[in-house]
Amino acid sequence: MIKYSLSQQITTISFFRYPRFSSKVWGFGMMQFAHGHLANAKGLQFYKLMGSGKQDGFNPYPDWSTYSLLMTWENEQMADDFIQNSALYDAYRNKTEKVWTIYMKNIIARGLWSGKNPFETHVAIDEKLPTLAVITRATIRWRKLREFWKYVPTSSRPLADNKGLIYTKGIGEVPILQMATFSLWENEQALKDFAYHSPEHHRAIQKTRELNWYKEELFSRFQPYREEGERFLEK
Repeated sequence: MIKYSLSQQITTISFFRYPRFSSKVWGFGMMQFAHGHLANAKGLQFYKLMGSGKQDGFNPYPDWSTYSLLMTWENEQMADDFIQNSALYDAYRNKTEKVWTIYMKNIIARGLWSGKNPFETHVAIDEKLPTLAVITRATIRWRKLREFWKYVPTSSRPLADNKGLIYTKGIGEVPILQMATFSLWENEQALKDFAYHSPEHHRAIQKTRELNWYKEELFSRFQPYREEGERFLEK
């Protein structure tokens, strides 16, 4: 399902890095306790609190130092009001070593996330900005978990030396079962080179169709146009 309705919706994704054991415990706890802060946030349309996998490709083992928060907003002002002024983000900034937030406009979104497509095509995409962001997300079928994770190291291998890839991270709501990836690319050509010229990626798509790995899946492409905080530069 492709959403063609044009809007002023803004998507933000924040990455939080925790340096010490005590702050990592706090970050893990916020996967539950942050819901209360988000429930009544003005202008917030959709959100997901997510952990992450270790940085060695898309690893099923948790990275206890890094968490993420994905949110969609009615417009940029409402996103700013919450991210700059809320008690939740003040707490995140006080507990973390780094907070990196990326503001994005949706270009296209196909599929479902928790039963709906949360991303609306933005009314004003700036053709002069070359950078692209991609979020892919899936709920893996229980009986397919072993096959899926067995192939992940092969399918993600071409990312390691991809010069057009700025950053990538495996994230997710439920470890192993509900997984997503976020990737940031220098331009559309870099993304196309990976998507169309990687045999491993092609084989992963083929396997997805043949083996019916996913119970639910979504692919979305964004134009990142603004950043706050310090980038996590490792791929």
